[in-house]
Amino acid sequence: MKNSNFMEVTFKAISINESFARLCVAGFCVQLNPSIDEIGDIKTAVSEAVTNCVVHAYPKHNGSVTLRCEIEGDMVKIIVKDQGIGIKDIDKAREPFYTTKPSEERSGMGFSVMESFMDRVEVEHNEGKGLSVTMYKQISSGVVQVSDAS
Repeated sequence: MKNSNFMEVTFKAISINESFARLCVAGFCVQLNPSIDEIGDIKTAVSEAVTNCVVHAYPKHNGSVTLRCEIEGDMVKIIVKDQGIGIKDIDKAREPFYTTKPSEERSGMGFSVMESFMDRVEVEHNEGKGLSVTMYKQISSGVVQVSDAS
């Protein structure tokens, strides 16, 4: 039986919720029996993606972040989505050390960090406004089967 599951949560785009997002994804991914390194990689990438939403998406008002985690077999797919101002030039934003907030001492390494810890990272504009970051991680540890009681 192929392992298949998902969860989704939406929360206010404030810095305190970055740790909440990390814990949500880590707790959800435990069903795949990931190594400590794999779970650390996932938590770091999620932290960067959520932090980008908090810092960049809503400069003039409060907003929300939607975090979705999907499991298919031994692959984890994580989507971090906002409805903020978006990014004008996604390719430029993905370059190491590029930042739109140098006065706030931002390193411009968010996307580079995500890409170094995950197997694949996709960035795209949401319909109308905002951004979606989709990250994939293959879990090499033993897969624990989840029964579908429905």
